[in-house]
Amino acid sequence: MDLTNFYSFGLGIGTKNKKGQWLEVFYPVPVFKPMGDDVSKIAEVLGYKGGNESIDLTDKLIGDLASIVTDSRQQQILGMMRMSTSPRVACMLQTDAALTSTPEAYLKLHLLSHRQVLPNAQNLDGIFAQLPNVAWTDAGAIDLEELPDEQLKARAQGRLLEVSSVDKFPKMTNYVAPYGVRIAHSARVRLGAYLGEGTTVMHEGFVNFNAGAIGPNMIEGRLSQGVIMDSGSDLGGGASTQGTLSGGGEIVLTIGKDCLLGANAGTGIALGDRCTIEAGLYITAGTAVQVLDENKSFVKVAKARDLSGQNDMLFIRNSQTGIVECRTNKKAIQLNDSLHSNN
Repeated sequence: MDLTNFYSFGLGIGTKNKKGQWLEVFYPVPVFKPMGDDVSKIAEVLGYKGGNESIDLTDKLIGDLASIVTDSRQQQILGMMRMSTSPRVACMLQTDAALTSTPEAYLKLHLLSHRQVLPNAQNLDGIFAQLPNVAWTDAGAIDLEELPDEQLKARAQGRLLEVSSVDKFPKMTNYVAPYGVRIAHSARVRLGAYLGEGTTVMHEGFVNFNAGAIGPNMIEGRLSQGVIMDSGSDLGGGASTQGTLSGGGEIVLTIGKDCLLGANAGTGIALGDRCTIEAGLYITAGTAVQVLDENKSFVKVAKARDLSGQNDMLFIRNSQTGIVECRTNKKAIQLNDSLHSNN
């Protein structure tokens, strides 16, 4: 069995419901593109025969893994796993194939939030089918069918079981807190978000799974699934980006370097570098745009989709005519360095 191009593996501790079904998995140190020799040793201990597989770990298997693993962090994780009464798992992903289990889905989400892969760089087909809808509480993940009994049990003990959300995705910071970022409201960033160093997510900012800010960035609006924002760009308050999940679309949007989406603005087209959309203006693919040159002279009328991905665009709505104009952007924005030093 050739394991030289192995995709990823992770040692995790998670939660199952009373039926023995996985609800969630925490991978402290997911490993991307591991060395073939390391995988071979682990495969031998686990009896792994290839493919993408999640293997429940017993105390014996954990002990056997500890005897062959040389990395000090993995040794520490295995030591903690031996003391745990929670379900434990080894997730082995030989290839970047469609997802077939909850542990696999969680491993790929961890790879994103640990900055080991960029959004849209791995196969997430089947993710919604493999992520159960879970009650996220101050006592951990709880199966929705089991929630009423857990709430009653908590009340009988004189306490309130706090349910912060009911969702397929947990908040990222309960699993990963990336170095060098600020997140004002942790519930606004889902596990599977990619936040580069220097990125700030303000209280009303939102970052979906498989969306990314390369960093440094300011996010006060919505960064939708599949959208990548390059360094130095600012997503203003209430601004939004059209994700690939909107209406079942397949177009993937990117926002280039040093761009600004003003408050309550939005885009359904890709933006190159140094682009600005004025506050309150939403550019969709079908928006009719009057293109002006650097002297503000008329060039042509185009659909916004025909301008997608170009640099130095300034989109404004002419206050006299109401026509959407695209001018040359002569003023690229610059983020405040002191605001984005989040170490």
